[in-house]
Amino acid sequence: MFTHEHEEIRRTTERFVEEHVNPHVAEWEENGLFPAHEVFKGLGDLGLLGITKPEDCGGLGLDYSYQVAFAEALGRMTCGGIPMAVGVQTDMATPAVARFGSDELKQQYLAPAIAGDQVACIGVSEPGAGSDVANITTTAKRDGDDYVINGQKMWITNGTQGDWICLLCVTGGDSRHKNKSMIVVPLDAPGVNRETKLDKLGQRSSDTAIIFFDNVRVPVRNRIGEEGQGFIYQMQQFQEERLFLSASILQAMERVYEDTLEYTGGRKLFGGTVLDNQYVQFKLAELKTELEAARALTYQATQDLVAGRDVTLNASMAKLKTARLAREFTDTCLQFWGGQGYVTESSTSQFYRDLRLHSIGGGADEVMLQIIAKKLGLMQRK
Repeated sequence: MFTHEHEEIRRTTERFVEEHVNPHVAEWEENGLFPAHEVFKGLGDLGLLGITKPEDCGGLGLDYSYQVAFAEALGRMTCGGIPMAVGVQTDMATPAVARFGSDELKQQYLAPAIAGDQVACIGVSEPGAGSDVANITTTAKRDGDDYVINGQKMWITNGTQGDWICLLCVTGGDSRHKNKSMIVVPLDAPGVNRETKLDKLGQRSSDTAIIFFDNVRVPVRNRIGEEGQGFIYQMQQFQEERLFLSASILQAMERVYEDTLEYTGGRKLFGGTVLDNQYVQFKLAELKTELEAARALTYQATQDLVAGRDVTLNASMAKLKTARLAREFTDTCLQFWGGQGYVTESSTSQFYRDLRLHSIGGGADEVMLQIIAKKLGLMQRK
């Protein structure tokens, strides 16, 4: 699937990661924050934040297979939080603006996000609406040439540092699937409160906020596309988001595998090493096989997307498979490390905490199963 051009994107990304991210991860994890503007500017200067975005906005205009190569290379980071934050910028907050936004909106918000001059957020989840996107209650009521926004959003990655948020909110109508719109909201607007930074189990270097909107006014021209189409736009965004999330953790699991081989091969136990135990050998062989199967599924879904086919089924399967495998992978390898795997500086401990989110964020495992069952026609059976 990958050409020389794909490999160049991969190499460029990995070089940036090794030189500008990994040396600082321990500090950023300790501080509970990474400098998003600084890191994103570095990626933007290399053209890596707009791989699939239009060239007239500063993007490269390439197909999604190049984005998967980029996402996979981000997995070389020694934490899971920063790849997630980058994915929000490239695959969650900006696709709808690129597809449906006005020229003015693209130049004001998309182009700076591609350049790394602005940090973007996606605002969908709420206290009472996470997996059930149609149940959101944040409102945007028309008042002349403005929308007046009230409500709150939860789990907002980049929330304390972001410059703007792609906000899904209710703009009116009876249908739960046709009463929502997407609006770009500057996060320095009066009435925006994002002081609540969440303290998380993992992905600690990535800031996650609760954002409150109290009579926040934004121009109607900040709406993305047509009024009432926000739910549909978000469902379309989810497919690329889920492929990005799937690809971005493959290398993290690869790192845990390699580190576990090295550690168990040197850890003495009962006259041999841990790796001399047949159960350990077989289990690691099984995990490696599962990892390559997950990679193949992710690549297949990517090829389908590039070919213009509906990827809802395969993208959901890839998201489910990679997220569940990450849980099994890190838990099993941590066990083989013993007590050393439980200390915070081990890669098994880091990714045990960081990758656990993938079974929750971007659509929980149960949502993926529901989508898969529906696509397979299982829900229609008597």
